[in-house]
Amino acid sequence: MTTGWWSVSGIGGHGSLAAGFLIAVFMYTGWDASIYVNEETKHRNVNPGRAAVMAVALLAIIFTVSEVGLQGVVSPARLQKNSSSALVYVAQALGGGGWAKVMALALALSVIASTGTGIVVLGRMIFGMARSRVLPPFLARVHTRFSTPAIATIIIGFILIAATWVYLLSGSIANAFTQLIDVTGLLYAAFYILTAMSTMVYFRRRILSNAWDLLLVGVLPLAAAVFLGWLLIKSLLAAPAPQLWSVVGIVVVGVVLVLVARFALRSPFFQIERESAG
Repeated sequence: MTTGWWSVSGIGGHGSLAAGFLIAVFMYTGWDASIYVNEETKHRNVNPGRAAVMAVALLAIIFTVSEVGLQGVVSPARLQKNSSSALVYVAQALGGGGWAKVMALALALSVIASTGTGIVVLGRMIFGMARSRVLPPFLARVHTRFSTPAIATIIIGFILIAATWVYLLSGSIANAFTQLIDVTGLLYAAFYILTAMSTMVYFRRRILSNAWDLLLVGVLPLAAAVFLGWLLIKSLLAAPAPQLWSVVGIVVVGVVLVLVARFALRSPFFQIERESAG
């Protein structure tokens, strides 16, 4: 391993800093789901936030150790040549063809598990939104036997399957996953920007109360929003047409749903006065 592994612009300066951070945003998405799905959590005003912070901290350690360790197994040229199946190639270099098959199986199972988790979490979030009439109320129906938001979960499953097929039909599997990762990273970057700004608004009365709150609910959220804003703009300027149209389509659908919730469903959410933490 050389000092090139630690370069922010990639080995030999050929990498893209924004593209790398966009993948990092995607890798951390979903680990904060405990904050949104917290109705059944014990001490839900405290434990979900702690769980999300602990998860992100542990992920940072796991990802860093794993990436440094695996990238040090083979040369940069060979790793780049086998970038479409890097983990399988590294496993083969370490333990031969048998371990390469084990790694391939582990990757397939992890994709299945991640997809299942995503369907469950998204279905639960849609249930919560529908209960407040931000989405059509029928999505808040609970299955009488399994006590789960069945309709919302099934719809999310169909949407994910349809989106996957669209990407697969438009190109190769590798390209489909690349497009999916990039679009997800862009959307979550925008979501986290809004979250950071909302945090500052909610805790606005505490920002200047002491040095710790100034750092925690003032400086850090603002710095995160600025950084993610740079990442979002940089990535959008370099994004290919399919990614741009995907983002535009999702934003348009979101705006339409907001208008429907406000004027057709008359959701009480829009009548809530702006809150502030004392």
